[in-house]
Amino acid sequence: MTDARLILVLPDREAAEEVAERVAELLGLPEEPEPLRDALAGEDDAEDAQWLIVLEGPVADPAPLTALAEEHDGWLERE
Repeated sequence: MTDARLILVLPDREAAEEVAERVAELLGLPEEPEPLRDALAGEDDAEDAQWLIVLEGPVADPAPLTALAEEHDGWLERE
C-alpha cells in the first residue's frame, strides 16, 4: 500500500479530464479529482502547460495509475 501524494502529469486538459474520470472509477472515489493546470516556468501560453491530477492518501497499487498516465502520454510522480 502506497501512502504518499501521487501526481499524474498529463500533456493537455482533455487527457487530464479523461484520466480524472477513469481514476475515480479505478479507485472507487466518490467524485472525480479536479485537474489542475501547471504552467511551465516562464510560459503563459496554454500550449506550454501540463495538467495534473493530485491524489492524497493510500493507494493499494500505483501500477494501474502509471499505466493510465502513460496511455495518455503522461507519467506518475510520487512525493
